[in-house]
Amino acid sequence: MELKHYNKDEAQDHEILGVEQGSIADELGIKAGDKLISINGKKVQDALDYHLFVKDEFIDLMIYNLEHDEPWLYEIEKDEEEDLGLVFDNNLMDEYRSCRNQCVFCFIDQLPKGMRETLYFKDDDARLSFLQGNYITLTNMTDREVDRIIEYHLSPINISIHTMNLELRQKMLKNKNSGKIVAYMDRLYDAGITMNGQIVLCKGLNDQDELAYSIQALSKYIPHLQSVSVVPVGLSKHRDGLYPLAPFSKEDCIEIIKLVEAFQEEYMTLYNSHFIHLGDEFYIMAGLDLPSEATYDGYLQLENGVGMTRMFIDDLTKDIKDLDSISVKPITISLITGKLFEPILKTLMCKLEEKIRNLTLQVIGIENDFFGTQITVSGLLTGKDILHQVKDLDLGHYLYLPDNVLRSGEKILLDDITVTDMEKALGTPMTFIDCFGSNLVQSILSHVEPYRT
Repeated sequence: MELKHYNKDEAQDHEILGVEQGSIADELGIKAGDKLISINGKKVQDALDYHLFVKDEFIDLMIYNLEHDEPWLYEIEKDEEEDLGLVFDNNLMDEYRSCRNQCVFCFIDQLPKGMRETLYFKDDDARLSFLQGNYITLTNMTDREVDRIIEYHLSPINISIHTMNLELRQKMLKNKNSGKIVAYMDRLYDAGITMNGQIVLCKGLNDQDELAYSIQALSKYIPHLQSVSVVPVGLSKHRDGLYPLAPFSKEDCIEIIKLVEAFQEEYMTLYNSHFIHLGDEFYIMAGLDLPSEATYDGYLQLENGVGMTRMFIDDLTKDIKDLDSISVKPITISLITGKLFEPILKTLMCKLEEKIRNLTLQVIGIENDFFGTQITVSGLLTGKDILHQVKDLDLGHYLYLPDNVLRSGEKILLDDITVTDMEKALGTPMTFIDCFGSNLVQSILSHVEPYRT
């Protein structure tokens, strides 16, 4: 490959900030300060291009070598999904695209003042839908971006739909472009792009007959629209001046479940897919058993929290059933969770106590004073609320918390209280558990000491 008239001062290349140890780039001798010029002769516009181009098994990688002051071409053969190990500023995202909607249900608008600045940023970036699984409304996209998705055949794309009544959608999103969703979804469907949808359900707006209408309208996109989740709106106590929204009652949840389950039965017969899936909260708030694993069609909406409780219950129940009964030296472990999940976790921990004699498992549901009592999930618990509500309790030997209370990749909670600060204040060692529960039983077993005879 020939690189004609390359001028390092004029070229719009991407500077490499670092190279992961032991990676392909490291083995090739690529260094921080070198620049990425092209992959397979193509300029890399952003992170989306990069992740797509490096998936190939055979790559022509053009790098500007800083030490030798010239472009170098590397011909690479690798596994299809193997990364090169190059690290870029801002992860190659030129600029995160902020959301221009003013959704009546937006949780970011319900945050109190004085939190980290990054928490107030609203993204609606199509690239993050593919790279991180974010849901986007399609209102902030251009025709060129849709062309790009189709050209690269990117899948899946996760879409925040909310309603298929376009007049109502404009009212809920407060964006004149909200009606583009039909034309864009038509194009994506015709191109065979896999989609997942989400409906944030708001009482008195897009529920009841409106929800039924949206489900029916969306069913025409089956099978490329492989799933749609319906989740209840999250309402914090910081809603002064915002659109008036009310929480769903137990009776509301029962009616929503009846409506959705009727569609599930119909679509299972027609398409061999349940298609529409309810957030776990509806069943828990209704006081009804969660659907079976089969209802979730392979947990297509798990990253959206839909089916997480069923998977947790089933996996933990199996782990407990597979245990041999043992006696251990007396030990107490406390487990923190949100109010919504507290009764479910208590039931499961009682079953585990029956298998491990002399083990006391104390489940503590934390009331969310920071955001308000309507927020009942563990992922929005703050360090301050946890400390305030457990500081006078006998926590025993260990304190367990779900890892979704932590900022991604850090030992810091949502309100900037560190794990070290919490351990120091409570005097109890803390263990963070996968919020799916996959390592809970094994972690508890690692802390118990069986009696030896």
